[in-house]
Amino acid sequence: MATIKETALVYCEKQFGLVDGKTATGLVRHSEIYDIVGVIDSSLAGKDSGEELGGDKSGIPIFINLEDALGKLSKVPDCYIYGKAPIDAYISTEERNLILEAMENGMDIINGLHQFFSEDREFAQMAARNNIQIKDIRKPPELKDLHVFTGQISKVTIPVIAVLGTDCACGKRTTAVELNYALNDLGINSVLIATGQSGLMQGAMYGVSMDALVSQFVIGEIENSVIQAFENENPDIILVEGQSALSHPAFMSSIGILKGSMPDGIILQHPPARTFRCDFPDLKMPIVESEIKLIEAVSQAKVMAIALSHEGLSDEEMVKTIKRYEMRFQLPTTDVLNHGCHKLIQTLSHRFPKLNQIIMREVLEEIPNIESALA
Repeated sequence: MATIKETALVYCEKQFGLVDGKTATGLVRHSEIYDIVGVIDSSLAGKDSGEELGGDKSGIPIFINLEDALGKLSKVPDCYIYGKAPIDAYISTEERNLILEAMENGMDIINGLHQFFSEDREFAQMAARNNIQIKDIRKPPELKDLHVFTGQISKVTIPVIAVLGTDCACGKRTTAVELNYALNDLGINSVLIATGQSGLMQGAMYGVSMDALVSQFVIGEIENSVIQAFENENPDIILVEGQSALSHPAFMSSIGILKGSMPDGIILQHPPARTFRCDFPDLKMPIVESEIKLIEAVSQAKVMAIALSHEGLSDEEMVKTIKRYEMRFQLPTTDVLNHGCHKLIQTLSHRFPKLNQIIMREVLEEIPNIESALA
């Protein structure tokens, strides 16, 4: 039986489609648990959110503010989602007032910041008064429920693929989500491990917001998520969403992912037009060669393919860039949003023959020429 999704309005003032609006962007593209009915961003009011992201019309309108949204929607949404992911985790007074207004209108609050709304006295009192819930996605599990690394990851006998990157907010989660959907559509039981608040909001069944954990438990929690997915879902492959970049001096997430999941292969995400690291204008972007060397020095896994972000590039420029990267690195390269996941699936099928056997068995009748379909 299909799960009934909660309706949700996503707040993303002046950031929708930009780096700090990645949570809202992800929810508009995919969500297993929320039916997104609108986005708040006064700078784009009146536009369609799908078209604004460079895709087809989604039917998800962008509103000026909360009053505008509630006045135009047929009914009050179930949830109000704070859809920005700024490096500064604290909300402004104006944003605070909007959250209180949403609660007064009976909307549950979904929060992905490190600032926990449920521990805010005014928010908690308003929630109780209006009988609504506050869900802090980044709030870590209680100490008794946390895990340290055990080595039991060795029991996982299927391919584990990590989607790492050269920077923050460069498309790692998007590639992981798109690839997960594509694999499942081909009859492969693929499970995605989320490692951040956006992936969890999109509905990933397994994972943890790792940047909210005490460092002692980061590696163990990643390991435990992979093991639980393996034991509970009988998957054919597990994908692990990456965070930040192994080379990034400000974050440690990637090292925890590599150690905790012990992947069998890496897909590297890179924004070729980006010259400086996201939110760090004094830090130049690393070159792909150096990131690959660093990853392969830390992990036994090899980089199998490259996924590019079309940020700042035209379609024509992107096609040329993909060809250039394939020639330079001798690795399959694609942009999953514009060119799909065919090359990535083909790479995985060649590296792990059992996946190809599943594809051939499950979809041969539907796709007679499977090699052409994946070319």
